[in-house]
Amino acid sequence: MRFEITFVAVALFFAGAAGEEARRPANLDLTDSEVWNKGVEQYRAGDVTNALATLKPLMLSRTHGARASELVSAIAYDRKDLEEAAAAAQIALRSAPDDERLNRNYTRATDRLPELREARHVEEVLKRFGQQQPDAILGSALADVQSLMAAQKGVLTNAAPVAVAASEALAARAENLVDCWIPVKEFVAQSVTNQQDAMTIVGRIEAARDATRDAAEQLADLNPDAETSLAKAETFLHDFWLRAVMPPAAIDADILAQTNSFEDVAAFNGRDWQKEALTLTAAFREKFPAWAQAYEQQAQADTNKPPFTKEAQDKINALSAEVEKKQIEMVKNALPPVQLQLVAMLEEIRSLLPKDPNGGQGQQQQPNNDQNKDDDKKNQDQQQNQDQQKNQDQQKDQPKPEEKKDEEKKEEPKTDQEVEALLQKMQDRSDEHEEKKKALMRNAPLSPNERDW
Repeated sequence: MRFEITFVAVALFFAGAAGEEARRPANLDLTDSEVWNKGVEQYRAGDVTNALATLKPLMLSRTHGARASELVSAIAYDRKDLEEAAAAAQIALRSAPDDERLNRNYTRATDRLPELREARHVEEVLKRFGQQQPDAILGSALADVQSLMAAQKGVLTNAAPVAVAASEALAARAENLVDCWIPVKEFVAQSVTNQQDAMTIVGRIEAARDATRDAAEQLADLNPDAETSLAKAETFLHDFWLRAVMPPAAIDADILAQTNSFEDVAAFNGRDWQKEALTLTAAFREKFPAWAQAYEQQAQADTNKPPFTKEAQDKINALSAEVEKKQIEMVKNALPPVQLQLVAMLEEIRSLLPKDPNGGQGQQQQPNNDQNKDDDKKNQDQQQNQDQQKNQDQQKDQPKPEEKKDEEKKEEPKTDQEVEALLQKMQDRSDEHEEKKKALMRNAPLSPNERDW
């Protein structure tokens, strides 16, 4: 496909052009007509590099700019530089917007630009993610989108300037999430051998990417529909994360989901916590055998990895089978004591998994409303203490009767001491809460047909 331009006729026309013309910086001794003729001669001789260097400064000429832009666009198109070809063709088209030939040239230059830009973007994203595995990429993205869902709820309740700034910040974070689908799609293309299955999965990935992009655009526009799009994107991320999750991360998320079920935390994005725990246990059991075998092979090659004995693997298999059986029962009839047993059994499975000395196991960050309440209570206590200290400082600065000065100095604690006492109090309260929780787990009665591991 070639640009439609007759250079011989154009050269003859401008070679005889008359009138005073501006001089070009790169050709101070030449008129615009002479610069044009020089560029055309270089192009005919096959010296396209110098032809571009000669003609580019001429693109802004009042008399020769359109023709120079058209020739620059043609040369750039032949060299497959579509960005430059499109920019030059646009300048040429401005001189005669209704010219059919110029319109065709512009269309040819711009038709493949979206595809080219996407290819460049994909290359940059893949380089940025490097060797990260899909489970790690999706796990991080899932935690991010859940954080965005929580932050988005209160954005529009702020004053306009604050709401705009907050929405733009959230939109930027959502836009980054769009890129996480690129390495996932690349992984699917390389790992799935069945063409039909690959096309189906890639289609869902594109739909997920579109939903994530919609959320980013709606957040930028302060559109309330962003909440729906974020929820849709979270569902996609969650489903793909379940496909890719490795056993250590699955068991961490399983413990959290089972704990949330016991504590009756509200369902998140339409997902019941007990059903979520069952789904995670099933994912763990499905992937554990292959994961354990791969770990054993790695441990043989890397002496820094702790061993993973056959006895530990057998116990994990037995425990996970029992957990799945009980979780199926819990979906039908939730019994808090049994739920506590399940949490304890899941924690035992986690303790049996080998620990990575180079960084530990990944964990999906799922919402825990009760934990948020505890954090809010701690923050309120801390804020109350700070307000109290501020009032005491203000009172100290005010004039007081002489007979009360000594008493007030004795009663007013030092700032550092107050902070230290507050931190110690918070730590004691946290330790007490954890001890009560562990005691409940230890004292929960076993069912008659349950083996005591």
